[in-house]
Amino acid sequence: TLSKHINPGHIVQGTAFDRKWLVANGLKEAVFKNLKLTNNKRLGAVLNHLSPTRATWNGCNSSAWKKDILAVNGFDERMQYGAEDREFGERLTNNGIRGIKIRYSAVCVHLDHTRDYLNKEVLKKNQEIRRNTKQTKSKWTAFGVSR
Repeated sequence: TLSKHINPGHIVQGTAFDRKWLVANGLKEAVFKNLKLTNNKRLGAVLNHLSPTRATWNGCNSSAWKKDILAVNGFDERMQYGAEDREFGERLTNNGIRGIKIRYSAVCVHLDHTRDYLNKEVLKKNQEIRRNTKQTKSKWTAFGVSR
């Protein structure tokens, strides 16, 4: 797979984020998703505006001000892999922090990898925590940075 071709040097040099290099090394050409690899600011702004997706907190390319993170007490440390970033983002939203959609403005490449850490019991527990956050419109977790 393409992910196996990428090494730390490609990341440091920036070639791992170059669409032409990625296509030459196995990325499928002419896939609409490849527009996310644009470095054209105007095109990125237009595509962000036209995209039907909402701005959501999805760990990979998310950031927030420290004061906003502390205001919701950070990640809920009861959660393991599986939507812990989404639950955190929902508390930020509940606390009045609005996300900015940068889907086509910030290049992000996900490397394929195994997910041996996936666990159905953990996912079920995480879903319950997230469901509770959504239903109660919670802005705080007692299980975060400050205990």
